[in-house]
Amino acid sequence: MGLSVLVAIGWLSSKNRRAINWSLILKGIALQLVFAVLVLKVDFVASGFEWMSRAFVKVISFTQFGSEFLFKSFVSNKMENAVVSFAFNVLPTIVFFSALSSILYYLGVLQRFVFAFAWIMKRLMNLSGAESLAAAGNIFMGQTEAPLLVRPYLNRMTESEIMCLMSGGMATIAGGVLAAYINFLGGDDPAQQVLFAKHLLTASVMSAPAAVVAAKLLVPETEDFDRSMEVSKENTGSNFLEAISNGTTDGLKLAINVGAMLLVFTALIYLGNYILEDGIGRLTGLNSWIADNTNYSGLSFQFIIGYAFAPIAFLMGINADDIVLAGQLLGEKTILNEFYAYVTLGDMKEAGMFQHEKSIVMSTYILCGFANFASIGIQIGGIGALAPSRKGLLSKLGLYALLGGTIACLFTASIVGMFY
Repeated sequence: MGLSVLVAIGWLSSKNRRAINWSLILKGIALQLVFAVLVLKVDFVASGFEWMSRAFVKVISFTQFGSEFLFKSFVSNKMENAVVSFAFNVLPTIVFFSALSSILYYLGVLQRFVFAFAWIMKRLMNLSGAESLAAAGNIFMGQTEAPLLVRPYLNRMTESEIMCLMSGGMATIAGGVLAAYINFLGGDDPAQQVLFAKHLLTASVMSAPAAVVAAKLLVPETEDFDRSMEVSKENTGSNFLEAISNGTTDGLKLAINVGAMLLVFTALIYLGNYILEDGIGRLTGLNSWIADNTNYSGLSFQFIIGYAFAPIAFLMGINADDIVLAGQLLGEKTILNEFYAYVTLGDMKEAGMFQHEKSIVMSTYILCGFANFASIGIQIGGIGALAPSRKGLLSKLGLYALLGGTIACLFTASIVGMFY
């Protein structure tokens, strides 16, 4: 039911319903279904992903040594305080993974993985070379880094290809923040870290074809496109050390940006909740009614978006006991950002607010993407800097890309929920 409703939303929102290639749509959904079966039901594939997850968690643990070396003189309580832990443990992970990604890109390792995934999607879904590379690149890279792989194509990509590039960026996340989310959800428990690493890695891979499906529903291809596929020679530095330096600098900017956004958004949420609860809710008596009839203490931002998005969560297969919590997370991710929503998910999980483990897993997939309003500006600025002549088109497709990225994440969560 959830998949059907999501496809229907894409069809109703499409710029050209008659041009939709239903064969491509069905192949993309089938590819996700096959991948879900392999990862969740086939033992040797599941074991392979668990090995990758353990390796990922092990690499994350190395950040701790750098953090302790740099910050141990400032911290006497072994980072037990939540604020200290976030500043000195989670944010440094982003910096480290940005540098590591830069090294892998410089060595050509990342490009080989991207090319392999792109070749599979191009063959199975009959995509252009540029959009295949962009979709595959977004599995491993962020929404402003992946376009570097197709920089030579940007000025001649069709409207549908640009939409595919933007939706892919919205539907997936970068390696650096992926590591941070593992820390949020797994805490200090290695087994939980491996479990959520597996789900987050699976989500990032599955969302690539999901983003293509959403993009081709919303902006179908109506033009001739270039079928050639060649990874851009764009480099991260002239030598190994420069690649490390550039990756570290980019990671530091991202970490500072993440910290600043969380600070501002959290403060704004508390300001909004003060107006809603101490103002409107108290004067109208809504606070008492909400406290007596729901799990919320009064009128708040979380209450409003939780119930607004709850029907979508229900259609996707999340248990009725947890649909308001899942709805709240989807709303926080879309209106604010996924980083804020993952912090909330971690807090909900720690507090035992969910009645069903499946709801936590599906919520992990729902949030695994950059689909929020701020990302529209990020993409217009980032991709527009690489191809200034396409800024007008990027602006025109911004809201479509946000919808496409959201639908893609919900596709992935729905499919995983079917098998969990």
